[in-house]
Amino acid sequence: MESFKISTRSKTELIEITGQVQRVVSSSGVREGVCHVFIPHTTAGVTVNESADPSVRKDLIMALNRVIPLNDAYAHMEGNAPAHIKASMVGSSVTIPVSEGAIALGTWQGIFFCEFDGPRTRSVWVTLAGK
Repeated sequence: MESFKISTRSKTELIEITGQVQRVVSSSGVREGVCHVFIPHTTAGVTVNESADPSVRKDLIMALNRVIPLNDAYAHMEGNAPAHIKASMVGSSVTIPVSEGAIALGTWQGIFFCEFDGPRTRSVWVTLAGK
């Protein structure tokens, strides 16, 4: 397993991490297998989605904020209940195939770290299995 850090700048943001994950894969020497990306935080997540159009990120955040509003009758006393709910909905991990030493994503796909309780310094853990 290898890890890297991300510094987020906003309360809620999606940061593309495709390049950082690919660097981990490239340095591992794995040519064929799987890459597992895990976020070890309860108020952040990871997803695969379109990376070509930045407005997709804005739309995802808008929709999540509409479904899970910042202010509601939350019982969690720390004030970040919406971040915990969004992280659970998005998920804490993705698994991506590795082919010929590269993460095998679709034409428009990218890997995004999802910050829901920033700004913070976060970790991303990457585990590889293969040959």
